[in-house]
Amino acid sequence: MWRPYEEVRKHPPDFRVKYKFYSETENGRKMPPSQGYRSDFSYDDDDMEKIDLFAIHPEFEDENGNVILVRDSPVPLEGTARMWILFPEMRKLVHSARIKPGIIGYFMEGPRKVAIAEVIEIVGLHTNPLS
Repeated sequence: MWRPYEEVRKHPPDFRVKYKFYSETENGRKMPPSQGYRSDFSYDDDDMEKIDLFAIHPEFEDENGNVILVRDSPVPLEGTARMWILFPEMRKLVHSARIKPGIIGYFMEGPRKVAIAEVIEIVGLHTNPLS
């Protein structure tokens, strides 16, 4: 069973996204990930010659917006996810000014974009701990 990050971290997620994993023919993953997947995040408007990767991990939701609690089953290839900024100081230094509804980003595996994500909701980004 998956233990939700909100229970572990004692604060809400920073924001939510609508995501879509790329197919293998689109240079995406061969297999869909399961809950606990730890990709990095990049912004669409960043310079692609020098990709900035940020430690922001997804926590996948079911079709009703609840955290998927099964750890070993593949998550949907399209859906919604709660997003967690791993380094609290980055909320203030970078993400509080950049994350807004409609912003496009990517789930990254190294320099490879494996999913596209659109920010759909700000949750705790401006109130979660900064250190």
